[in-house]
Amino acid sequence: MSVIELSDLRKEFTVRVKTGRLRRQKRTVRAVDGIDLRVERGEMLGYIGPNGAGKSTTLKMLTGVLMPSAGRATVCGLRPVADRTRLALRIGVVFGQRSQLWWDLPLRDTFALLRHIYRVPAAEHAARLARCRGLLDLDGFLDTPVRQLSLGQRMRGELTAALLHGPEVLFLDEPTIGLDVVSKQAVRGFLAELGRAGDTTLVLTTHDLADIERLCERLVVIDHGRVVHDGSIAALHRRYGSRRMVVAELDAALPAPPALPGAPLHRLEADGRRLVFALESASVAEVVAGLAGLATLRDISIVEPDIEEVVARLYRTPADG
Repeated sequence: MSVIELSDLRKEFTVRVKTGRLRRQKRTVRAVDGIDLRVERGEMLGYIGPNGAGKSTTLKMLTGVLMPSAGRATVCGLRPVADRTRLALRIGVVFGQRSQLWWDLPLRDTFALLRHIYRVPAAEHAARLARCRGLLDLDGFLDTPVRQLSLGQRMRGELTAALLHGPEVLFLDEPTIGLDVVSKQAVRGFLAELGRAGDTTLVLTTHDLADIERLCERLVVIDHGRVVHDGSIAALHRRYGSRRMVVAELDAALPAPPALPGAPLHRLEADGRRLVFALESASVAEVVAGLAGLATLRDISIVEPDIEEVVARLYRTPADG
C-alpha cells in the first residue's frame, strides 16, 4: 500500500455572494475537484499551484483538519479524520505561518514537552534531537525563548519539533516563507539530507520554486482543484517547450549564422560574437564540436530552463475538462 492514496478526492464549500443591496445567494465552490494521487514511501513530492488552486485544502484533508466532501483519502493506511489521533503519531506538519512551539518557553523545554505528548522513549528522542541539532545548528539558541528567536531560527525549531516523534510522512506548507538566504540554505540542506535517508515521505507545498527544484524529483501541479501535471520537472519542461540553452562566445563574428543539427540558433548578441543555441536533440558536446570547426571559442556556458516561466505558462493553459 502506498503511504498516501487519494481517489476522486473532493472538497466543496458553500459561500454567500452578494447579489443586491440586501440579498445574498448561496454558491458552491469546488476547492478540490476529483484528485487521484498515490505517493510511495520515501518520496519527495512537490505539490504546487497558484493561489486558490486547492493546495492547502488538500493538505488539510490529508492531516485530518478538514473532512472531504467526497472521495477517499488514506495516509499511512489511516483515514485522516476518522483516525486523526492515531494519524497524528505518524505524521509531522510544518506550516510556515503557524507555530507548534510554546511562545514563552525555550526551545529545549518545548522539545521536552513534545517528547511527553507523543510518548517518545527518552533514548529515541535524544538521538533524533542530536541529529537535528547537528544538521540545523540549533545549539546557539536552544535555551532562548521562542518569542526572541529570528524567523529562520524559529523555522529550524519547527522542523525539529515536527520530527522528534519519528513521523513517516512530513507535510510542509511554505517552510521557507520569509526566510533570508542563509536560513533558506540551512532548511533546504536539512530537508535534502532527510530525503536522502529515505525514512520519511515529504510532501512540500510552496510558492518558492527553488525549493522544488532542489528537493523534489516528482512534481504535482494543481489548478482549479485538479491535477494538471504529475511527473518530473524535466517532463514539465519537455511538455511546455522549455529547453536548455548553450551560450557560445566567439573571438570574432561569423559571416553567416551557423546551422547546427539538433540545436537551432535562438538569438545573436554582442554584434554576432555571442550565440545562443536551444538544445533539442543535440548534446552540449555536439554543439561545441560543431562550433569549434567554424570559429575560435572564447567561452561556453549552459543555461538551465527557468521552472518559474514553465509553471507560469502551464497556469495560462486551460485545464482539460
